[in-house]
Amino acid sequence: MKILVVGGAGYIGSHMVKRFGQLGVDVVTLDNLVGGYRDAVTHGEFVHGDIADRTLLDRLFSEHRFDVVMHFASYIEVGESVRDPAKYYQNNVANTLTLLEAMKDHGVLKFIFSSTAATFGEPQYVPIDEAHPQSPINPYGQSKLMIEKILADFDQAYGMKSVCLRYFNAAGADPDGQIGERHNPETHLVPLILQAASGRREAISVFGRDYDTDDGTCVRDYIHVMDLAEAHWLGVQRLVDGGGSASFNLGNGQGFSVQAVIDAAKRVTGREIKLIDAPRRDGDPARLVADSTAARQQLGWQPQYADLDTIIKHAWDWERKHFN
Repeated sequence: MKILVVGGAGYIGSHMVKRFGQLGVDVVTLDNLVGGYRDAVTHGEFVHGDIADRTLLDRLFSEHRFDVVMHFASYIEVGESVRDPAKYYQNNVANTLTLLEAMKDHGVLKFIFSSTAATFGEPQYVPIDEAHPQSPINPYGQSKLMIEKILADFDQAYGMKSVCLRYFNAAGADPDGQIGERHNPETHLVPLILQAASGRREAISVFGRDYDTDDGTCVRDYIHVMDLAEAHWLGVQRLVDGGGSASFNLGNGQGFSVQAVIDAAKRVTGREIKLIDAPRRDGDPARLVADSTAARQQLGWQPQYADLDTIIKHAWDWERKHFN
């Protein structure tokens, strides 16, 4: 089997490439290194380039016989998508369409798509299953939903089969400590907290303590990045075995509040973490928790690192190894 991983130098993509290395799968990574790191690609061939480059895509599809294409090459910052929607629609939609057209023209008709819980918008009920209405409230979520709709049309028209995986909150790091989370700027809660614990950041802001939750802070569903990678591998197997297109929500199915994550980080690190109380952010729901029953039943997926302390420990090991 040979797989093309676009965006394989980024956070989730690099963990996927490492998992393929463990499985002995032949991989080519295509990444423009705008948000990724060359040293994060630990297995297979690396190609520096962009999915907007149709000439490069044609060359890759001519040189290799890919069984599946896996797509992680998206911009992911909600706030930035509101400030600069053109950037998100160009990369996340237009450039992805260029990739899909190249696949179609070269007869590569199996696609794994990195989608998001942001396609659902404000939750009408929790936990959120696949039947929940999709009403994004920002351009980032809109851009991902547009691709889901394009994929449905490509299935009907061209027979392209896809698995869309809607993540909730990816967290943690490679248990070996070889790769981890490196966003610039960093916007995710767990690495921000650990940067405050290690001294790289003075404090962590808590946005709102007046939500209708047990401790007043937002509740989110944190899923270990290697558990995400395993779900992608199971999606590959589904498509290779002739399975049809499908979408799955990926989370632990249990929510942890912002304060609970901070408390866990204090336990794991043994350090105090300075907190700054700040107002709520616009568009932050009180609770976002996944119902991943479909992924468990249809893919056979079972998270191996569901414990919050374990997720944080792996991220802390990475923080200490690479930034202290």
